[in-house]
Amino acid sequence: MEDFSALPLVVLAEKFAALPGIGMKTAQRLAYAVMEMPEEEAHAFADAILNAKHQVHDCPVCQNLTEQEICSICANPKRDSSIVCVVEGPKDVAAIERTHEYHGLYHVLHGLISPLDGVTADQLRVAELLERIRKGGISELIMATNPSVEGEATAMYLSRLCKPLGVRVTRLAFGLPVGGVIEYTDEVTLYRALSNRSEM
Repeated sequence: MEDFSALPLVVLAEKFAALPGIGMKTAQRLAYAVMEMPEEEAHAFADAILNAKHQVHDCPVCQNLTEQEICSICANPKRDSSIVCVVEGPKDVAAIERTHEYHGLYHVLHGLISPLDGVTADQLRVAELLERIRKGGISELIMATNPSVEGEATAMYLSRLCKPLGVRVTRLAFGLPVGGVIEYTDEVTLYRALSNRSEM
């Protein structure tokens, strides 16, 4: 930020810039926008961040984010509990739910295996997934990780781990481009990918 900017404003802009997808110019605009807010609005903004951090936690079943004891998807008796869609993050759950075509449950890994970034399988929610399978009742796992190198490696790793436990492991039929991101994919493409998934 400019040398003549006040230090707290520079720090605020740097905090915004640390968020994914926010460059320094956007971060500076956001910092200035916060400075132009009435004080009570700025307090409400800060409170919203703190409330989300304090009240939202991982669902103990699927690891998705929720403010309830168990998320609304896991708690819904109308969902097909024999099918579990494995995704990288909570944003992918939201994207698949927008199709209104998937009626099973989810398991959120909170990341992908990426040796170059130092992310190993034990840093993901793999143990929780294996525990769910061992409890019984799951007949199919749908690997819905992105079609990137990390996404494919994670899907293959989980397939090798889970198949011996007696579950069918399928992969989304990607009408998605290689390197595409599920979060930004339209509902029709996601629906077709779900419908035409293939066994791994």
